[in-house]
Amino acid sequence: MKRDSKNEAPEPRNLSRREVLAFIGATAAASLVAGAGAQPASAKQASAPAQNMRSRIVNFDAKPEPIAINGAKTAVIVVDMQNDFGTKGGLFDLAGFDISIIQKAIGPTATVLAAARRAGLKIIYLKMGFHPDLSDLGSEGSPNRMRHLLAGVGKTVRAPNGTESRILIRDTWNTDIVPELKPQTDDVVIYKHRFSGFYQTDLDALLKQLGVKYLIVTGCTTSVCVESTIRDAMFRDYVCVLLEDCTGEVVGSSLPRSNHEASLFLIQQRFGWVSASDGFIKALGAQSIA
Repeated sequence: MKRDSKNEAPEPRNLSRREVLAFIGATAAASLVAGAGAQPASAKQASAPAQNMRSRIVNFDAKPEPIAINGAKTAVIVVDMQNDFGTKGGLFDLAGFDISIIQKAIGPTATVLAAARRAGLKIIYLKMGFHPDLSDLGSEGSPNRMRHLLAGVGKTVRAPNGTESRILIRDTWNTDIVPELKPQTDDVVIYKHRFSGFYQTDLDALLKQLGVKYLIVTGCTTSVCVESTIRDAMFRDYVCVLLEDCTGEVVGSSLPRSNHEASLFLIQQRFGWVSASDGFIKALGAQSIA
């Protein structure tokens, strides 16, 4: 079918490190030279959530206690909800893991993202992916390099549509976000090459530029990339709320006490708060945009 290039919305794309830094620098320069009213278009777009949700406090139930967040300073983080982890033919599926655990989180996450967009919250996707030459995989003998090589990083596979792809390699089918959670034009997509979304990425700089303090966290897997990102966020004084039905963990899922349950307990005890999507969505909806 021929595409209508005039009406088709532009595809979101991954921001390179240079582009993120350029955006931050341009915004800062515009604020210094001409004041807040003369920001470039990209900066105005990025600051829209704060304008829509200005001074709107969102209260909802969580563990270990109810929490109140400022919608103007809140972003939603989607961790690694990509084909390699949640789609048949991806890394986890090929390795024999039960990906239904990840797929179960897709529906609630999609509902959260829809509500967040209506409320004007910024949405940031993190994706686990390496350069094609594996130059960012780690030094010889390092745990990150060894574990991912054992998992098959870089291996050539066939995507479901028959095209050639590679496991955990940037800009391939394997590292695409699952179709149900496809990023929208105004969303930000950031690649990472370690479990934490903060390690050697511009996530922290971007959040600070946007004035974000509160992070609503979704994604996979609970005890690896999600927990690693929440720990690093806590070390940087962000307030994290993990939505437990929007995350999943395939490793240790059959244990008497699963890795997923252990991470939820640790997070609510030491690193942040744990809540559920329905309570957050209800509270967000109650704070309608003026």
